[in-house]
Amino acid sequence: MTGPTRDFWQQRFVANDTPWDRGAANPQLAVWLDSRELMPCRIVVPGCGSGHEVVVLAQLGFDVTALDYAPAAITLTRERLERASVRATLIQADALAWQPAARFDAVYEQTCLCALHPDQWRAYADRIDCWLVPGGKLYALFMQVIRDSAAQGMIGGPPYHCDINAMRALFPAQLWDWPPPPYTRVPHPQSWTELAVVLLRNPAG
Repeated sequence: MTGPTRDFWQQRFVANDTPWDRGAANPQLAVWLDSRELMPCRIVVPGCGSGHEVVVLAQLGFDVTALDYAPAAITLTRERLERASVRATLIQADALAWQPAARFDAVYEQTCLCALHPDQWRAYADRIDCWLVPGGKLYALFMQVIRDSAAQGMIGGPPYHCDINAMRALFPAQLWDWPPPPYTRVPHPQSWTELAVVLLRNPAG
């Protein structure tokens, strides 16, 4: 298998070795919510990790499905939901294979894409396309981790650098409506940044 395995992620969560975790929801989520860009709907959060965003969305009345590869991540999310006295649907599954019974209005993509090896990105983008209703939205935070080794063609990660040109190819304009750049840069405590982009699935695509 290319890239990190289920055991890799399980061990990280069990050991609490999760440097990507801010300890709270991504601040961009609040921006989207406060501006009403994102309103209550059926939403899936792949790669939910310890569930900070899942709790926030559930508290605001979203019908949330949270998905993660690692059982320990699902356990952490369940515990966080219980402490907040809110509910969401939790599924331990491989995002590259999972298919819901019904499609979603929105996908919140924050840490799943950058956790997958780039060889798997095409399969993941196809899954997102299958998960969304026509006209659904992808709320994406594309991780920016530029490493010196990239100049020699090395692929480093996780997290893997989500170059915006690669993202444009992955979510092509004939299928997705892209807003014009520049895109909001969201700082990360690990000195990384994320590009916040909302993509509309073209119903006619």
